[in-house]
Amino acid sequence: MASQRGITRQYWVALRALIVLTVVLGIGYPLVITGIGLLAPAQAHGALVQVDGKTVGSSLIGQSFADKKGKALPQWFQSRPSATGDDGGASSGSNQGPENPDLIKAIKERRAAIAKLDGVDPASIPADALTASASGIDPHISPEYAREQVARVAETRGLKESDVAALVEAHVQAPVLGYLSYPTVNVLELNIALSKLG
Repeated sequence: MASQRGITRQYWVALRALIVLTVVLGIGYPLVITGIGLLAPAQAHGALVQVDGKTVGSSLIGQSFADKKGKALPQWFQSRPSATGDDGGASSGSNQGPENPDLIKAIKERRAAIAKLDGVDPASIPADALTASASGIDPHISPEYAREQVARVAETRGLKESDVAALVEAHVQAPVLGYLSYPTVNVLELNIALSKLG
């Protein structure tokens, strides 16, 4: 009888713990995190970028500046390659190792295409121009890759190279806290500024 009461008591303790933890972790925690997210509305609502009242993208998700056939449009700065086809809902890397034949082939093809487009030595092309980021949707490129594209963009748009170069430098973002990560350039924001330049 005492054993039966002990077991019943344990069940009630377990049930109360389940209810308390469900309320705290299943309801309370998500509400607190949602509240914190709403205090930073840009991130909570997708960091949407608008131009003249029209949403043109998100500063958190990379997008392609290419035609319908996938050919790079020379008048725009180009983003990193995407492992997802720039689908923000399918964030993932390619999961291909450095010795993967498909990855090696893709890098060679990208290197040749970029060298031809930008008129540069294939050996000088930065790694981020050739490989997708871990998320597959990174909106940033390295300042080196942005600088490599300056001459092509300026020539295509009929702008002074020095003006386009200054625009790139104005959009270089410092590493987080000054030392985490590395300097980057948000391609969408750079291209929006470029469209205002001419």
